[in-house]
Amino acid sequence: MCEAEKKDLYAVLGASPSDSAQQLKHRYQQLALQYHPDRLRGECSSEAESGVKKFLEIDAAWRILRDQSTRRQYDLQRRAQELKQDWPVDSTVYLEDMTWDQDECVYTHCCRCGGAFIISEEEVEEETQRRQQDDEEEETVEGQHRGVVICCDTCSLSVYVTWSLHRKTPASKCQE
Repeated sequence: MCEAEKKDLYAVLGASPSDSAQQLKHRYQQLALQYHPDRLRGECSSEAESGVKKFLEIDAAWRILRDQSTRRQYDLQRRAQELKQDWPVDSTVYLEDMTWDQDECVYTHCCRCGGAFIISEEEVEEETQRRQQDDEEEETVEGQHRGVVICCDTCSLSVYVTWSLHRKTPASKCQE
């Protein structure tokens, strides 16, 4: 990701994602006037240099956010990055230690709130296959474990559920 994409472009403009294009333009114009290099000529060199950097940052943010399609693309990337953020994980649970529900074809683990952490055999298989495909591109370590973060169905706690890549599936009857 380039440097401009690492920063929150809305924050650079002092705006929010819900602002209209007109509001963004107004914020850009205000900041561009404030930090334009022509306005900073009388300043000492370090202040002028930081002002120019700020102006370039503002201009780069505006170039992306002013166009509807590039703004939409930026918003999608921003949202994807937010979804990748780590969840606070309460503990690690091994799939083998979870309770298998043959009727529902899911693994469950009780949460301290009384709720449950639930993962379906289908989700486990999909994640295992995805990880195995990723590992084909890299060297794998024999006996390597895989896992996912699962949220409680009642509270905000989450656990990391892990399992061996070479596990035996109890769900063969679910797939019939």
